[in-house]
Amino acid sequence: MHTLVRTITNGDWPEWLRMRQTLWPEHTRDEHQSEMQALSTDRTSITFVAVRPDGSLGGFLEAGVRKYAEGCQTSPVGYIEGWYVDDDIRQLGIGKQLVQAAETWARQKGLSEMASDCQIDNEISRQAHQALGYQEMERLIHFTKILR
Repeated sequence: MHTLVRTITNGDWPEWLRMRQTLWPEHTRDEHQSEMQALSTDRTSITFVAVRPDGSLGGFLEAGVRKYAEGCQTSPVGYIEGWYVDDDIRQLGIGKQLVQAAETWARQKGLSEMASDCQIDNEISRQAHQALGYQEMERLIHFTKILR
């Protein structure tokens, strides 16, 4: 299925919010909206959306530039910060189109590497990354402690 992939517009915000809440349910609506606002004004990031034939959205990819990413040889690098496709249209190549748009954007910015991550137990995301040529570099468990 070939679908239209384009950069986000202001009219896309309700559906973008819906998809972000599905991808990251642990965050509040206000947290999502605050981050969406920050992303929309950040010149080092971009959001692409996948538009269904009926005009609604079915996926998004947020990409940015990071100074460093694990396993990369260059600096800075393009980074897939968030990548989501609705369940009913997965396995149709839409995720690939979103990633290709982000990779093209990164190349246009003069970057020669793209990186990403996923939760250690997200087997679907790991497989999707690998199917698109991304290599697993390492597995990490992050720790935190609140200091009082």
